[in-house]
Order: sequence, then structure tokens, then C-alpha cells
Amino acid sequence: MKISLNWLKQYISLPESPEQISALLTRSGLEVEHLEKIESVPGGMEGIVIGEVLTCARHPDADKLSITTVDIGNNTIVPIVCGASNVAAGQKVIVATVGATLYPTGSEPFKIKKAKIRGEVSEGMICAEDEIGVGTSHAGIIVADTDLPNGTPASIYFNLEPDYIFEIGLTPNRADAASHIGVIRDLKALLNRPYQLPPVENFRIATAGKPFDVRVEEPAGCPRYSGLTISGIMVKESPEWLKKRLQSIGLSPINNVVDVTNFVLHELGQPLHAFDAAHITGNQVLVKTLPQDTPFVTLDKQTRKLQSFDLMICNAEEGMCIAGVFGGITSGVTSETKAIFLESACFSPAYIRRTSQYHGLKTDASFRFERGTDPNNTVYALKRAALLIQEVAGGEITSDIVDIYPQPVGEREIPMLYKHIDRLIGKSIERPAIQTILANLDIQIQNEDETGFTAIVPAYRVDVLREADVIEEILRIYGYDNIELPPYQYSSFLAEFPVTDKNKLQAKISSLLADNGFYEIITNSLTKQAYTQKFNAVASGQDIEILNKLSEDLGVLRQTLLFSGMEVLAYNLNRRQKELKLFEFGTIYYKQEGKYIEKQRLALVLAGDKQAESWLEKTKPVDFHVLASAVQKILHRMNVKKFDSSETKHPVFSYGLTFTLNGKELVNFGLVQSNASKFMEIKSPVWYADFDWEYLLKQYNASLAAEEIAKFPEVRRDLSLVIDKNVSFKQIRQLATAQERRLLKSVNVFDVYEGENIGKDKKSYSVSFILQDEQATLTDQIIDRTMQKLIGTFEKELNAVIRK
Repeated sequence: MKISLNWLKQYISLPESPEQISALLTRSGLEVEHLEKIESVPGGMEGIVIGEVLTCARHPDADKLSITTVDIGNNTIVPIVCGASNVAAGQKVIVATVGATLYPTGSEPFKIKKAKIRGEVSEGMICAEDEIGVGTSHAGIIVADTDLPNGTPASIYFNLEPDYIFEIGLTPNRADAASHIGVIRDLKALLNRPYQLPPVENFRIATAGKPFDVRVEEPAGCPRYSGLTISGIMVKESPEWLKKRLQSIGLSPINNVVDVTNFVLHELGQPLHAFDAAHITGNQVLVKTLPQDTPFVTLDKQTRKLQSFDLMICNAEEGMCIAGVFGGITSGVTSETKAIFLESACFSPAYIRRTSQYHGLKTDASFRFERGTDPNNTVYALKRAALLIQEVAGGEITSDIVDIYPQPVGEREIPMLYKHIDRLIGKSIERPAIQTILANLDIQIQNEDETGFTAIVPAYRVDVLREADVIEEILRIYGYDNIELPPYQYSSFLAEFPVTDKNKLQAKISSLLADNGFYEIITNSLTKQAYTQKFNAVASGQDIEILNKLSEDLGVLRQTLLFSGMEVLAYNLNRRQKELKLFEFGTIYYKQEGKYIEKQRLALVLAGDKQAESWLEKTKPVDFHVLASAVQKILHRMNVKKFDSSETKHPVFSYGLTFTLNGKELVNFGLVQSNASKFMEIKSPVWYADFDWEYLLKQYNASLAAEEIAKFPEVRRDLSLVIDKNVSFKQIRQLATAQERRLLKSVNVFDVYEGENIGKDKKSYSVSFILQDEQATLTDQIIDRTMQKLIGTFEKELNAVIRK
């Protein structure tokens, strides 16, 4: 939401700097995400001043040039060579001084420098309209009709005050602040300063009557509907002040009538709509729904099929407007319009939200109606808009105000206790200060005594519903920064917290991965259903489909983190990022036996090079061992040291491993199928690991197991085994461990060889064995006997050949 500082100043005194106002609003909950300075003329006419031509004579060497002397203020008189035919002594002119940058209309900017023109010194430039960007005329210099002293900045003469735009990240609960007056209400409370609403006392009805029969047939969708008729208008371009107001907040002017409705929307937060009275057939304005799939052409010339829940503004024959969302193409205001019916209504947020989401229509009006507008503001906004339309388009008000409001919405009464205010704020605020804050927020105080009071909350504060909400209002205006921290912090708990802190564990693993060169990503939970249909990496028929999907690309909730991770890989690889090691903590969603299920997962996605190329080491592609190392580091950090390993059966992998604990999968990891990589337009291999994060958290053991350091040395012996290719290292380790449980501490492969020298379908493993006796020093006889037992087992069980 964009708010103009100059616009705010029309209603409240704001001598504070834009930065100070920005900080005030942010501290009170209206977070200013961006502050931008805008100027109606580029450069703000810096270095351009009012001057007076003292003398003017013809240039001796050029018939079309004049030599002038110009007083530019501060007792400074400069010579200027001028080519305009209308320059003369005694004129007040616009002078660009040396060093000023000009932004000509339709041309590139240039800087004024001291120069010699045909041998005569020129220290500045007397300007025409187009040369300083205030017009298009180049017929002659600007002759200023002013009494301003010489040297006065030209921006003052042209009334070019710069504006500042606050871009506010409005939270959904603050519907009341979705306008300039809404922001002013907060500034009033923050600064304890009054503001002035635009007056409507001059509102007059020229001809009393009720030319249109207005009926609300769907009262649940329209609690209040107000309107009036204005006749004899002239639709044309808006005046400059109105166009500038709208342009300052990023809106494009359309015509004077539509611009007024947009102006009042952003001024008061009340959406309005103007109907061409000539297109209201049967003299009827009906608020109702139409049958399912009724076609309706909106202002963007698209034909939409209406739903049975879409609230419509209709005439006697057809729909004219999707209520609170978007107008129809036939009933809008055009240059031919001579009379309008002006609508100011309050629509149900539930109706508008459902319609807006279904049709994918997000407008300034629906933005406000979805959050809740003030039902008690419709008539005031109607009068304000009618007066402005009369000002810019002429015409007369030719009907009484129609106001259908069967069940008025009153103020809310909320009982308040001072002890609760003190407890929740953490500080006892002086009672007069509380009363002032609430009064400035339009919250009245009644039935006050020493224990508390009754807060009377206006209807426009749709988010203030209970005692805690009122206390929050007091606190945000009083200032969170003004609550001192006590010298000692303490907490009391109703129940004992679990030992495992999931957030700390996640932060610990995030730090581990970041330390090892991984980057964290956060991707959208919505994804393409094509991934489910194309690959069997996820379960078909278990997708949770979005009912009001905006597009097929965001049509279902993801069942895996793989494809969103691969989208990030593809994006970065296409931008020549070659070292990609990514991780994400995220939620997956699926249906199972009619139930909706969410699971927390941790995913690792790798592609490209292992590290950046340098003089010290050539780059290598990421391989399985890089991924496996990261997986084992995570398990080690989580104190999960014993688990079973097997080849993965998951269809997404060409090959890989599955680590299980107590029969349940901890992690699947390996090389992603090439068809998936090709579908995502990734040329390099993709490595992926998928952790069951919830199960892994349950296995975490914070206690450290301490063991006494062995007093006796360990011994290493190596064997080179020629074995069949289908024999895995897991089989070797299991056989060795089963044969020698007491002395064998670890088994490791440190070299693998395949080639013709050892025969077809054979491979050679160089395996190390660490032996240690915790009770005594190992002797050669014991070591040799142990190794012979292992050799015999390998030869018998694996048909291994021991290379000497």
C-alpha cells in the first residue's frame, strides 16, 4: 500500500521529516517497507533560480544572439548569451546557473557549464519551458510574472514540492489503515495531534427524488448499500491536482469521474463505483446473485462464467458489476456519459474474498472489502465523492441518498481491567496516558472506576474484539521501546517442556550444512501436478489439489521436496552458477485413506562442481561420496551412529542407499533418475537426499556417551581382495564383524580397482582392519591368527582371492 506524504499533509500538520514519520509508523505496526522521494520535474530544478535581466544587447558577431547581464540574487550578476527572440531588459526570467543539470522534455539531460559563445562569455542559461521539463513550448524564454526576489529557487515559483511515498506492508488485520485517513488516525494517536476530515457541509440535493428502485436481495452479502444520482456531468480529463495525487501512488488517471472514485478510495478507504445511468435498464439497481455459469463481460473485455455465490449489481435485465470486485464493460463511465448512479456500499468480506479468489481478480476495492470496510462510512464517502465530481465534472445531484441499512452495526463494548493492562504490557502506565491514547484512537471510555472501565470500540476497527486487542492498541501507541526490561528475567510454566528443542536442532544442522558449503533454500509448497503425472517419485492419486488454484503451475501441494529443489538448481545452472549444494527444511503433503497428512522433511540437492576451480586444485564434479559424506555428518551430529544400510528401492534414484533404524527409513539418497533431470532441463547429474526429519528428531539423544581412552595400542592390517563385482563392501564388513567381534574395531575400503588384469566381472578392494585389545597388548601370534580367520572366511564365503 502506497501513501503520499503531501496527501497526508492535507489533513494533519506534519513538520517531522519523512524518515521520522516512517520510523513512527513502523514502530506502531504499520511497517514502512520502502520510502521513496518523487519529484514532478526530474532533478527538482536544483540550481535553477529566478533572475532579472538588467541589460540586453545584440551580439556583435551573431544576428540571432543577445548578450545579457542577469541578476541571479545574492549580489551576483552574470553575463549570459541568449538566443531567444523575446528576451529583453527588465524581465524576470528562469535562469539555470553554472553546475545545474537540465532535464529537457523529450531529450537527454545535460549540465550547464561556463562557456564562450562567439567570443562572448556566458555563465548560465535563460530557459524556455521545454528546456527545464515544465512544458513543450520552445517559442521563447519563460517571462515570469512574479514579485519573488532574485535568486529564489524556481521550484518555489512553479510550486514543485517534492513528495515522499511510504510503501507500507499492511497486515491483514489492519483494514482500518488501508487509506490515507486510516494512516492519519494512527499518526493522530502517535503524535497526539488533531486532524481535519474533508468537509462535506456543502453537499446539496438540487432535485429531490428517487429515480432508481434500489433493492438488496442478498442482505447477507451486503449489510449496507448507499447511492445517489448525479446528472449533467461532463466526462473529460481530470485536473492536474487530481492526476498528480493518483500518479504519486502509482495509479494511472482514466477520466475525471473514475479518478474521483479512486481518489476517495485511497483517501477514506471506502470503495465506490460509478454506473452510467443510461445503461441502468428498468430503473432498477439490484444487489443479488445470478444463476451458475451466467456469462459476464468485465472491464478487461474477458467473458467470465459467474458462480452462484458471486454477488452482483444488476439492472432489470442483466448484471452490471461484480460487487466489490470488478465492473462490467457496458455500464462503465465513458466520454458519452451524462448522468451517473454513484454507489457506496459495504459488502461481506466472505463473499468478496471467495469471488475474488475464484476469478483471480485482485483490485484495490476487493483488497479492502476482503478485510472489512466501515459500514458507517458509506454515506460520508458518498457525499465526499459527489462534491468532488461536481467540482471536476460539473452536474447536479438529482436524487435523494438511497441508504439501505436494515441492521446497523454499532460500537463494541469491551470490559477492561487495569490489572490486566499492567500485566500484559509489563509496566504500569499512568491512567491519564491510557485515556489519552484510547481517545486518540477513537475508543471511548465509559464506566471508569479504580479497577477498570468499558472500552467503546468503533465499528471500523474490525480487529479489536477483546480485552487483549485493546491492550495491544495501548501498547503499540505507547511504544514497545518504552517498556523497560526488568533486572531479572523469569518464566513460569504450566507444564514441563520436552528436553529436545526442535528449533535449536534445526539451527544446529543448518549451521553444520552451511559450514560445509551448503546454501539453504525456501521453496513454494505449491507445485505442478505434472510432476506426479510424469514420474513415479510421488504417489499417484495422493495429491492434495488446490480448489481455487491460480494456475496449473501452482495447482497441488508438493509430495516431495525434490522437484522444487531441482527448479532452484535449473535456475542457478542457467545463470552459470556451477557449485550448487542446497538444503531445505520443508513440509510435504499427501492424502492417505481419506486423511490429509503433513510431514517434515530435510532435503539435500547437489549438482555441478564439487568446489570452485583454483590454482591449488582442479575442480571435480559432485559425486555420490560428497552426498554420502554430508548425510553421515548429519546423522553423526544427531548422535545417530548405528543404523542399517541397504540399496535404495525408491524409484526416483538410479542408484543409492537407504539408511534404516528399527525397521523405519531415516534417509534415502543417491543419483536422481536421468529422465527427471532431463525433464527439468538439467544436463549435469543431480544428487538428492531425503531425510524423515520428524523421525530423525525422535532418535536424537542429547547425552554424550563417554568412554575411557584405551590403554593399549591399536594395530592396522590391510588385505587386497579380488572378488566378484556383485559383492558389496557391506557383505565384507558383516562377515568380518561376525568372525571377530572382540578385537575388530573397524573395517574400511581405501582403494578400488577394476581392469583386465584381474579378470572380467571382477574387482579388487583394498580393505583395512583395525584391531585392538582393551585388556592387553596384541602379539604377532594373535594378530596373524585373527587375520588368517578373516582370510579363510572371505575365501570360503565370497570366493575371494587374496592378492599378495
